[in-house]
Amino acid sequence: ADCRYTCHQECRSLIQLDCRRPGQCQSQLSPESTLLPPCSQNVTQTVEEEKPEPPTVQEIKQKIEKYNAKVTNCLLMKLNDDGTYTGFIKVHLKLRRPVTVPAGIRPQSIYDALKEVNLAEMTEKRTSFYLPLDAIKQLHISSTTTVSEVIQGLLKKFMVVDNPQKFALFKEMRKDGQVLFQKLPLTEYPLYLRLLAGPDTDMLSFVLKENETGEVEWDAFSIPELQNFLMILDREEKDKIQQVHRKYERFKQRLQQTLKEARGKPG
Repeated sequence: ADCRYTCHQECRSLIQLDCRRPGQCQSQLSPESTLLPPCSQNVTQTVEEEKPEPPTVQEIKQKIEKYNAKVTNCLLMKLNDDGTYTGFIKVHLKLRRPVTVPAGIRPQSIYDALKEVNLAEMTEKRTSFYLPLDAIKQLHISSTTTVSEVIQGLLKKFMVVDNPQKFALFKEMRKDGQVLFQKLPLTEYPLYLRLLAGPDTDMLSFVLKENETGEVEWDAFSIPELQNFLMILDREEKDKIQQVHRKYERFKQRLQQTLKEARGKPG
């Protein structure tokens, strides 16, 4: 009656109140009158977000015409009779870890590409190496090509035999002087994102990176690969320790220099 305290029925045994006027509270209100229904009866319902309607063929045609008008090279988009469309995307490869490729395999020729010859299956020997930092690969894809298919296509072009689940495709955006990355779901369509953003890569670009640690299936790695990762992590740890040592060594030197200059001065 005094503090208007209420609680759930299952919480009653946990409540300890220091009431200023306990006699008045007990006389006017019974404990049962201050109880609320159990928590299970007071559940907030989540409202599902409405998905936007897919664009019509006419809307796609208008977007493609607007897109092609801004293109400064020959990488145009083309609308097909069935409503799908094709175009080009560029993917930056920013891989910090080595990849696994077949050992002793010659580069893929045009004949192999046309015949869809998989050179990686021609040998069981494997080796690891680092792909060039920030290498760029251009892909000609369809509006029905998913992120999963883009990742698999990139690995095939570089003859990488690692599990595709070790990698993820990100979209890179620049806003207010900052670079933002967002991981794309495997079912997303990159060409549609390219169409919406326009041909300017400063507005949107695609980046292939290692998958986030929490989502990597470590069973997909071989023992040599895992040992290689441990060596890399050990080296990175030593580099980080050296950076911290150098940082505080410089701070120590500046502090000692300041103390030396302050000696003999009043105050």
